[in-house]
Amino acid sequence: MTEPTPADPVFSGSFTQQEPIPEAAIERAVAVMRSGRLHRYNTVADEVSETALLEREFADLLGVRYCLACASGGYAMQLALRAHGVASGDPVLTNAFTLSPVPGAIAAVGGRPVLVETGPELTIDLDDLDAKIADTGARLLLLSHMRGHITDMDRLGRLLAHHGVALIEDCAHTMGAAWNHRPSGSFGVAACFSTQTYKHINSGEGGLLTTDDGDLMARAVVLSGSYMFHDRHLAGPAPVAYGDVSLDTANMSGRMDDLRAAILRPQLAQLAINAERWNARYRAVTETLDGVPGLRLPHRPAAERFVGSSIQFLCEGLDPADAQALLARCRRRGVELKWFGAAAPAGYTSRHDHWRYLGSQPLPATDRILAGLFDMRLPLTFSVEDCRTIAQIIARSLAEILAAQPANDRTLGDAPSARTVDGAGG
Repeated sequence: MTEPTPADPVFSGSFTQQEPIPEAAIERAVAVMRSGRLHRYNTVADEVSETALLEREFADLLGVRYCLACASGGYAMQLALRAHGVASGDPVLTNAFTLSPVPGAIAAVGGRPVLVETGPELTIDLDDLDAKIADTGARLLLLSHMRGHITDMDRLGRLLAHHGVALIEDCAHTMGAAWNHRPSGSFGVAACFSTQTYKHINSGEGGLLTTDDGDLMARAVVLSGSYMFHDRHLAGPAPVAYGDVSLDTANMSGRMDDLRAAILRPQLAQLAINAERWNARYRAVTETLDGVPGLRLPHRPAAERFVGSSIQFLCEGLDPADAQALLARCRRRGVELKWFGAAAPAGYTSRHDHWRYLGSQPLPATDRILAGLFDMRLPLTFSVEDCRTIAQIIARSLAEILAAQPANDRTLGDAPSARTVDGAGG
């Protein structure tokens, strides 16, 4: 491979560098540390903990009745599944295209993950979901809005209602997003959010569980390790909901602490502004990549309001050697891509056949998509112009690979790019 020439665009930013924690959050966190009372139930007199305030503020933002802050997004999913009543061996449907904590949460509570094929726009294949509900008798779908791509929630709702299947949403990538103006996370019996560093608000680790079901939330609060402090949950159900729950439900400690909640509350107030900032960067990349030969951008329906903190594109038909070459060319020019077609997991990127504890689940449609699927973070530390430069590097690197292919192998390069309908921020 030749070195980049001086005329080549080269990028020097970091794809893992997040913006600093806001000063207001730092001041609030320092106050918590000075108090020495970091545990959410370690309050004095009529003091309300930072964690309880965060729960109330997040529930209000989402428009739901109840919210519980916990140790991680993965733990929030485990709480939701247990509190919903998943028992050992129960089949639980979920996307084949997701990240490992999603099937991991199902396995952690003793459930049996049943993977559903992925459609061409990176969302769950609703026809395959229909078939697998009938085949398995599953009565619960843990839906991952993977990388922020939201399926047709109206059609999904009708399908699940027809079969009597409940929905829990994994909204790790859709905090602040919506479908037809209805917030992501408000469609099922419960929803789970993440506040891990690379998500839309950042406390290093953390999770939020939301629901309108008081009985489910009562069980989740006890599971999270509330002891007898139910009355300290501003976004929890009334005392009557607990009944004998504390006697019948295990304590599986996974609470959020006040330090992390203090860091998150000022960020939550900036979520809508930051969503617009992410979407400006997302548009800069898609506008540059749209129409590039050999590259297809997923279609974003007008009904979808997404938060573009990452971007995905497909090079369908690119063989593994050329896919690796694309990664290498981009990396030499400073652009860090992830590829879901790699034979072995790397970093945070893995796919269903790497999770051998699930057993063999043939997923040919998903495999075809993942073979050509590339993924990239868009941190807010990048400027809009940085994002245009990054897209130019991707386009140039792909063009070089296609130009090196024999003429009779250039069907990939002749394929049209699907235009993106930008629902971002709509």
